[in-house]
Amino acid sequence: WCLARNKIFSFDDRYTREAGVRSLDRKFGAICRAVAVKVAEGQHKEAKLDRSDVAEGEGCREHILEDAKPESIGDTPDLALPPEMPILIDFHALKDILGPPMYEMEVSERLSQPGVAIGLAWTPLGGEIMFVEASRMDGEGQLTLTGQLGDVMKESAHLAISWLRSNAKKYHLTNASGSFDLLDNTDIHLHFPAGAVTKDGPSAGVTIVTCLASLFSGRLVRSDVAMTGEITLRGLVLPVGGIKDKVLAAHRAGLKRVIIPQRNEKDLEEIPGNVRQDLSFVTASSLDEVLNAAFDGGFTVNTRPGLLNSKL
Repeated sequence: WCLARNKIFSFDDRYTREAGVRSLDRKFGAICRAVAVKVAEGQHKEAKLDRSDVAEGEGCREHILEDAKPESIGDTPDLALPPEMPILIDFHALKDILGPPMYEMEVSERLSQPGVAIGLAWTPLGGEIMFVEASRMDGEGQLTLTGQLGDVMKESAHLAISWLRSNAKKYHLTNASGSFDLLDNTDIHLHFPAGAVTKDGPSAGVTIVTCLASLFSGRLVRSDVAMTGEITLRGLVLPVGGIKDKVLAAHRAGLKRVIIPQRNEKDLEEIPGNVRQDLSFVTASSLDEVLNAAFDGGFTVNTRPGLLNSKL
C-alpha cells in the first residue's frame, strides 16, 4: 500500500488532505484488527483442542506442527493453532484485508503525449509529485491558468511563457501556424490537476517551462523524470526548499531522474543512501540544462545562422 499511500497525499488526488489522513488511519486499523482476530481465533481453537482427549489432541498437534510453515494472513486457511510470530503482512495479505488497490500510479500514461511534465512539491505532510498539463488553441494570445493557484505560482507561469517566447527561435519552438511568436493567434491553457488543493510557491517554475517546451516542440518529456526549481526571466534556476522530501516523493513514485537547482546539491547529503543509489540527479543552474536533462537526447538548440535583413 505504499503506492496507495503516496497517492492519497498527492496533488493528483481529489480528496482533501484531512480526508486522506483519516482514510489511511482506517486502513491501518483494518490491518491491526485482522491480526488481532487471527490471534484470538487461534487461541480459541487451541483451547478447544486442550479440552479434547489428550492423546488424540497431542497426536493431532504434533502432526500439524510438522507440516506448519510460516504464512501470511492471506495465505492461511487453517487457524487451528496460534499464528507464528512475527505475522507477515505481505502484498497478498493486504489484498485480502483491504481489497484491491484503490489507486494506481499512472506516470507513464500521463506523459504519453506532449505538454505534460512532472514537478515536485513540498507540503506539511511531506513531498509530493505534481503533474502540469498544457494545451494550445486558436485565440488572441491569452494564458489561462486553472487548478486553484496562488499568486506566486501564477507569476512562475508568466515567467515561463515569457522566457520561452524570447528563446523560441533558439529552440525552434513554433505555434500551430509555424510562427516563432508562440502567442500569435494562440491561446495557452495551463492546468494543475487536483483543483480542490491550493498550490503555490516558486518551485514549479522549471516544470512549467518544460511542460510548455514539450507542447510547442511536439516532443515527449521523459516519463521517469521529475524536477523542482525557481526560475528567473533570464533563464536562471534558483534554489528551493524541501529537497529531501521531494526526492523521497519521486522515489516512491518510481521515478529515476530528479532535476534540482545546482545550489541545492548540498541538500542531497540528507537523503538516505539507498534512495540516492536508485536515482540519478541532475543539478542545473540554467533552464538550458533543465531542458537537456528532461528530454531524451537532450533539447537541441538551433545553431543555424540567421539571415540578415537588409534595407538595400
